[in-house]
Amino acid sequence: QVQLVESGGGLVQPGGSLKLSCVASGRIFSIYRMAWYRQAPGNQRELVATMTDDGSTNYADSVKGRFTISRDNTKKTVYLQMNSLEPEDTAVYYCNVRPLRNGPNYWGQGTQVTVSS
Repeated sequence: QVQLVESGGGLVQPGGSLKLSCVASGRIFSIYRMAWYRQAPGNQRELVATMTDDGSTNYADSVKGRFTISRDNTKKTVYLQMNSLEPEDTAVYYCNVRPLRNGPNYWGQGTQVTVSS
């Protein structure tokens, strides 16, 4: 089994920054793709950022240039650095890990990010 534990959410002002962490543990030996999703009340869950095992990244247009996904292989941790936060970024953020291509996904518990003055 794979367990993902998120941290780093909170309340920040518009224009502020926040860094989310997601630590993977359990029976995991490699990661094909890691990703961050978010979901606000009344909205669909959307894909925010992805990183594949070759280091390639992709971002949603809404966060391009503001968010950065990264990883620390030694710590088995994926990060999401969020800069220039906007009220529209308010959502529950979830990390997602897919160890194998076309294999199952594993989800974190989610962490609340609230951007408000």
